[in-house]
Amino acid sequence: MSDDDERPEDGAADTSDPKFVTALARGLSILRSFRPNEVFLSNQVFAQRTGLPKATVTRLTYTLCKLGYLVQAEPGGAYRLGAGALTLGYGVLSGMELKDRAALELAEVCKGDNHNVAAALGERYGQSVVYLATHRFPNSVSMVFHLGAQVPLFHSSIGRATLMGMPEDKQDALLDEAQRDAAPEDRARLAQGLTRAREDYARWGFCTSFGEWRREINGVAAPVIPRQGHALYSINVGGFGFLNPPEDLLTQYAPRLLRAARTLSLRPEADA
Repeated sequence: MSDDDERPEDGAADTSDPKFVTALARGLSILRSFRPNEVFLSNQVFAQRTGLPKATVTRLTYTLCKLGYLVQAEPGGAYRLGAGALTLGYGVLSGMELKDRAALELAEVCKGDNHNVAAALGERYGQSVVYLATHRFPNSVSMVFHLGAQVPLFHSSIGRATLMGMPEDKQDALLDEAQRDAAPEDRARLAQGLTRAREDYARWGFCTSFGEWRREINGVAAPVIPRQGHALYSINVGGFGFLNPPEDLLTQYAPRLLRAARTLSLRPEADA
């Protein structure tokens, strides 16, 4: 497992900023260490995943327990998320009107006989997009469309669509940042991802990724920019490539995707 797999994303925070509270960031990195289907984690695992000294982790987990964000199973034992953390997370999600509206739109995008297609609403977080809402059929083949999943900006369709909702100078700045952190052999691929996003968006008004993030995954996506706010979101639709070939996504699902993006952006057809 690589260091990138071990450490949670930091949202590209500028830790040199004098207003930046390092202790708070470290505490949040502990809470972000939990992964899907994980219930209990030890101080040793927290230290591995955050890169923090074990002594620091011990103080942080003690404080988070006192505040109700973590619960320790027994003295000296592992920790699980407490009611405080759950209330915080679900409170944020439940307060998002866009997420509530998106649930209906995502279901509409996926309508049809193909029960192995899924859709999601995501928001940029550092060099990734995090899924805030998803729609998939109960009997669908298992895939990556689940709440809280993170997908890359430059290789996934939803990441590329998120980039296209930004000014070009911001796109370029994110590319520079990604290339600085990438291995030399991966830098050209990152640039190609941005080029592909710009070409797709200029041609169709949405972005594609057909096996470019994960070989088995195809998807199309469009940006959502609410008029009443500054947060930028995107929505996508796709799934396993052998069940969702590019021609189906382009002809059947992309028009629905564009309508859904306009609806969530509160833009009438005339503004498209």
